[in-house]
Order: sequence, then structure tokens, then C-alpha cells
Amino acid sequence: MSILAKIDSDLKEALKNKQELRLSTLRLIKASIKNKSIEKQSPLSDEEIQALLSGQIKQRKDSIEQYNKAARQDLANKEQQEIDIIKNYLPEELTPQEIDKIIESAIRESKATNSSDIGKVMKIIMPKVRGKADGKYVNERVKALLGQ
Repeated sequence: MSILAKIDSDLKEALKNKQELRLSTLRLIKASIKNKSIEKQSPLSDEEIQALLSGQIKQRKDSIEQYNKAARQDLANKEQQEIDIIKNYLPEELTPQEIDKIIESAIRESKATNSSDIGKVMKIIMPKVRGKADGKYVNERVKALLGQ
């Protein structure tokens, strides 16, 4: 089942069960997918939908940071719940150990020796972890492992 079909199915279910937060989040996701599809002038592939959903999670994490600074825990909690709903449509995230193995393999492959080689390493890593790991975290781990 494609991601879009699963979203449609879950949207109908949320509507029947009167799950307000889930319903509004799924509607926002569908609207974003539709807008991106119109912009691209063709339907989105599952990978493109995953990239879009990852971007939405990133936006919500940024919002959570801002809400926490403003002492608005209620809004931060709502954003976190939306993240949890969106994550259902993304592949399972990699563990820190799995990410480190991929990074170490990429470092060997690119023959990187210091922090000036981060770009080479990231170019190899990102296609492997896209949608499965936070790019910011991966970048921090690459810096840490190259800085040894």
C-alpha cells in the first residue's frame, strides 16, 4: 500500500472515530502533498512523500524549541503529538549504532581524514539514511567521528 493510500485510509478512520488532532494533522499532510504535486505537475513518489513528511517533522521540532523557550508547554505537546502521527508514515528510524556503522563505512569509502572532509562523507551517507535519520544528528556524529 502506498503512503498516500495509507494516509487516505487513516484519514477516513480518524473522521469516523472523531479523532480531532489526528484528523487535522492528516488533512495538513494531504494538503502539503497536493500542493507539492501541483508544484511538480505530477504525482509524488513514496520517496518524495517521505522527504516531505521529514520536512514537516523538522518544522515541528523547530516549533517545539520555540514553544519551550516561550514556556508554552501546551503547544509544544501538541506539536509532539503531530510528530508522532507523522512518524507512522515514515520508515523506522535507524539506531545510533546503525548510524555510526554507516558513517564509519562512508569515512573508509571516502578516505576522509579530518573535519574538512565532512562534505564527502555526508554525500555518501545521506542517500542511505534519508527519511530514516535526522540529518542534523548525522552531521554531528560525522564531526565527532572525524574529530577523533
